[in-house]
Amino acid sequence: MQVIRTRRDIRNWRSEVSGWVGLVPTMGALHAGHMSLVDVAGQENDHICVSIFVNPRQFGSKSDFATYPRTTDEDLSMLQDAGVDAVFMPDAGEMYAGSARTSIHVADLTDRLEGASRPGHFDGVCLVVSKLFNLVQPDHAYFGWKDAQQVRVIQQMVDDLDMPVQIRPMPTVRDDDGLALSSRNCGLTISGRESARHIPAALELVEQAVRNGEFSVDLIRRRAIEHLSGAEDLEVDYVQIVDLESLQPLDRIDRPALVLIAAICDDIRLIDNLLVSSV
Repeated sequence: MQVIRTRRDIRNWRSEVSGWVGLVPTMGALHAGHMSLVDVAGQENDHICVSIFVNPRQFGSKSDFATYPRTTDEDLSMLQDAGVDAVFMPDAGEMYAGSARTSIHVADLTDRLEGASRPGHFDGVCLVVSKLFNLVQPDHAYFGWKDAQQVRVIQQMVDDLDMPVQIRPMPTVRDDDGLALSSRNCGLTISGRESARHIPAALELVEQAVRNGEFSVDLIRRRAIEHLSGAEDLEVDYVQIVDLESLQPLDRIDRPALVLIAAICDDIRLIDNLLVSSV
């Protein structure tokens, strides 16, 4: 496994390999969710490249960036065992050499939900992902569906800019208690984790309501919010039900829809979602 730290060297690596290349972009602190992406990338491609880069341009505060978990040695060991061919690990000075004045903004899809709560977040995501695509030139790129809005934003960016890469969203991987795996989960206290479990439980209530023929968004949202309010340490940011493609709010679930929840627990931002449909 090659550990590559410069843009020049990752370009050289790409020029030397043939066949399909799968890219798994990460910010490190790897867990089973990341490794599930690596596993699928290995099945579908001749070579696997994983990027590890804690991107400062997608953080709202310097403190959040500084405290983001970093487990480099453990990450490299896991990737080595998984048969990864190359790990691209630039630092910020390498990734954003010079003034880096360019930004990429995907209108509409980034104006609500995480975009409203974290201004500029998706511009930072789109910039770094586009740079990774340009450098690695993957045939396929793998993203976890836990970050469903991010997936839609990247899909739109790729479509709009005619980028020759296929985006491969993969299912959310959950812990035994239902909590969606996240690099930030390691910061939860025991009581905080108990509160955080209300998030997947609320999504299960929504799923059951739709199965029982309830399609009123207002009613379903109120039930989910009521359940979340039972967790003392959970500060709910939003519970929204939106169209899968446009991410516009719905009044009624009459098409494929995303149920999205964001909440703060132990000063950690947690997000989760569920795909539902009336069909």
